[in-house]
Amino acid sequence: MEKERFVEMPAEWSGIIPSQVFLDEARKIVEEGAKQGLILRALGGVGIRLHSLEHVEFAKRLGRLGLGVQEFTDLDFVAYQKQRDQMKGFFERLRYRKRRATLSTAASERQIYFHPKGWFFVDVFFDKLLVANHPLDFRGRLDLDSPTVGVTDLLLEKLQIVNFSEKDLKDSLTLLIAHEIGTKDEKEIINAKHLANLLSKDWGFWYTVTTNLNGIRENVATMNALTAQEKENITTKVKEMLDYIEKEPKSAGWKFRSVIGSKKRWYQPVETTETVGEFHIWKLKEEPKK
Repeated sequence: MEKERFVEMPAEWSGIIPSQVFLDEARKIVEEGAKQGLILRALGGVGIRLHSLEHVEFAKRLGRLGLGVQEFTDLDFVAYQKQRDQMKGFFERLRYRKRRATLSTAASERQIYFHPKGWFFVDVFFDKLLVANHPLDFRGRLDLDSPTVGVTDLLLEKLQIVNFSEKDLKDSLTLLIAHEIGTKDEKEIINAKHLANLLSKDWGFWYTVTTNLNGIRENVATMNALTAQEKENITTKVKEMLDYIEKEPKSAGWKFRSVIGSKKRWYQPVETTETVGEFHIWKLKEEPKK
């Protein structure tokens, strides 16, 4: 049973929450958390926009969810597991309401909070992004950047998706146009060496990422929204990453798994209906009373 959640929204928004609201709220949550000793870093589409602010025109030209459509629907953060118990009190002080834990949220190491005015929900993951085809480990990496995770991790969050969507393509293109390729964890550099090292140990992860990179290269060639210069820029960067990945020595486990190839499932399924998909941003699922 679902109950309509009251939404307090300015009339001038015409039912569409401005992108700046998401960006400002993400910054606020990270900054307020820091004041209380909490390390929170933004992920997802909002994280990508925050890390590519000099290329907003490019991102808007692509139309993340479609031209004239609201660009973002939620906020995603990652924090360290050791601070999990402090998170509920922190968000309550910001007037967010926590969704009661379920088997799904417990298994995926996450907490879900609802904006006080009903505008969107906030997903907080701890240590790892387990709701992924290829889980990402953020332990030891949250101090590399702020208010988002590092740009390499933002890109990997997209490239690990098996059912790579148009939205994922556009997010990846924004990151690629806004950043250079390098071999170190620097704020404005996509660390191809780190990426290649991760993939050299896991054939399935390698297969998904290289498939998506090749798909990006193919799609870019036919995208009318991109200029010839932008196409060349992105294609060159994709090729550079693929070269690093190809040259990186592969582990024995990678080589053994490569023999089986895609005949056996190489990724972890993501049950979106059990996780984010069931939470329409305007509704709050009522929990049964005990």
